[in-house]
Amino acid sequence: AETTAEETTTAEETTEAADSEAKEVLSYDEYVAADLDSEVTVETYVQAKQSWWEDKATVYTQDQDGAYFVYNMACSEADYELLTPGTKILVTGYKSEWSGEVELMDATFEFVEGADEYIAPAVDVTDLLGTDELIDHQNQHVTFTDLTVEAAGQDADGNDVPYLYNWDGSGSEGDDLYFKVSSNGETYTFLVESYLCDKDSDVYKAVKNLQIGDTIDAEGFLYWYEGVNPHITAITVK
Repeated sequence: AETTAEETTTAEETTEAADSEAKEVLSYDEYVAADLDSEVTVETYVQAKQSWWEDKATVYTQDQDGAYFVYNMACSEADYELLTPGTKILVTGYKSEWSGEVELMDATFEFVEGADEYIAPAVDVTDLLGTDELIDHQNQHVTFTDLTVEAAGQDADGNDVPYLYNWDGSGSEGDDLYFKVSSNGETYTFLVESYLCDKDSDVYKAVKNLQIGDTIDAEGFLYWYEGVNPHITAITVK
């Protein structure tokens, strides 16, 4: 019986050691280098919340070195209310990729008690549009300057329009707003993600007031979908 007890203790110690090893906190560079589908742990700061549904939260987070899009993280509704911008959290999940977007999926988290808050400054990445370097800023809080609004598509009468509900125009008020902008002769698709900024938000209303040919500055998070596809949170018409 004593031998069994000793073996049990050893097994528990081994499990604890494995848990400790699994919780090794990675730097942003180590996270970038980690294999896809591997379990990773990072410390990061909430920048914005996209949605909460059935005890799962999707949040934009960032530290001083890079950003992490955390998708469907286990989270109670009460804890979701506490995930205010600047809050530091320890996140363990799986590094995954979906259509070019690298994200942390199926994660759990805990609050880092007593930590300082951090709000990431927006970085102007206009000059990186169309370059390979742009993806190095994926999911970060960014700005774009002096963009020209282009036709996003056509309405039922065949007239060019500056925005569409959903990527193909199949939606209606309250759905994602897609619009196109050009910079240095290239055109890009931006959107207002309706869970992040709903129909009553300033940016949603601003996009609906855009005119083709307007010059704008835009701010948001550098999301990716088959290429750069930023989630815009603010627009200034110049």
